[in-house]
Amino acid sequence: MDFSQFLVPGVVVGCLVIGYCLKRIEALKINDYIPTILALSGAIIGGLLNGFYVETVIAGAISGLASTGLHQAFTRFMDGLSGEVGSVDKDDQENNV
Repeated sequence: MDFSQFLVPGVVVGCLVIGYCLKRIEALKINDYIPTILALSGAIIGGLLNGFYVETVIAGAISGLASTGLHQAFTRFMDGLSGEVGSVDKDDQENNV
């Protein structure tokens, strides 16, 4: 099955912006829920852009989730360029010492 037919560039960009804003607002502490929020946001944006049909809502949700993966891939790529291995939690540091 080819999922590329479900990717809507406008929804991906919109969800990237929403996800970036949610990630930067530290007072919310909703990092674990960002993929779910972006899937729902993508479904709504997809429906608003192309009409509320089953296909457009599903395409929007998939595009919202794709924006999460795109952000993660970009972040990992930039960490690799800067020489950082990744962030380590305080619990992991204490266990390794």
